[in-house]
Amino acid sequence: MKWIQYKLKTTPEAVDAISYQLYELGIQGIEIEDCIPLSEADKKQLFVDLMDEPTIIEENTSYIKFYISEEENKDIVIQEIKKSIKEVSEFVSVGEATIQELITDEKDWAENWKKYFKPFKVDENIIVKPSWEALDFAREEDIVIEIDPGMAFGTGTHETTSLCISSINKYMKKNDRVYDIGCGSGILGIAASKLGAAKVVCTDIDPMAVTVASENVQINQVNNNVEVYKGNLLETIDESDKADLVVANILAEVIIILTKDIKKVLKDNGIFICSGIILAKIDDVVKAIEEQGLRIVEIQKKGEWAAIVAQ
Repeated sequence: MKWIQYKLKTTPEAVDAISYQLYELGIQGIEIEDCIPLSEADKKQLFVDLMDEPTIIEENTSYIKFYISEEENKDIVIQEIKKSIKEVSEFVSVGEATIQELITDEKDWAENWKKYFKPFKVDENIIVKPSWEALDFAREEDIVIEIDPGMAFGTGTHETTSLCISSINKYMKKNDRVYDIGCGSGILGIAASKLGAAKVVCTDIDPMAVTVASENVQINQVNNNVEVYKGNLLETIDESDKADLVVANILAEVIIILTKDIKKVLKDNGIFICSGIILAKIDDVVKAIEEQGLRIVEIQKKGEWAAIVAQ
């Protein structure tokens, strides 16, 4: 299988948000190049000879490299990527956001990547496994979620996904009604179902995500109490049937918009879990949540990402 490499030009401040969106679209093997000039102190630390000719540094520029299989309709994938970048651009400067096709690689990146994607514990009693791997370390009390990374849109490996699953495991009560807003692969809704939720409603604005989430619901045999709908944020949610717990693993800027209506679908003393928040955006999200009369219960951090639990 051949893979086409692409190079996306953007800004350093947009790298996290765009990389996250690429990950959600199923893009694997993301590489980031930051064009940040060295300070004089940095240069003194280098044990190399500088070139006689000065190197041209594009300040405030970063590049994101990614791969698309030749078996996919690359035009549709690039269109989806551009759509995601446009959404990001509403909240942060993305610069030129140009996408350049570079090379076709003969390596089977997908198969090589599969060698290193093994079943893993995303929380103390929750295991995520790819479809092609056998599971030999599960205990009787463990919950197993099967997600095929080929389907992407969230496999549990990203910090935000694992933070959300851990929070659901900690705060959700048996027989709770749960709403998963911006569900992607459906992994959070599936986790809630397997943890004992009575009813789970998953929504996503992306029709591809709705298809993938529906497939994963079937694979995990939780279609008896998990429903997946296409819709933007809360537009498909029945406000007359409020949730005990709402989870949203989306961009911080979108969470801020979501908070304005969160109480319309959340029961009194219900739990709101949100992630997809880079550390620099924590204060902004906390402010938006508190303005709606909710109390911050906990803020968890993992790598460059955070999850906020409110009530």
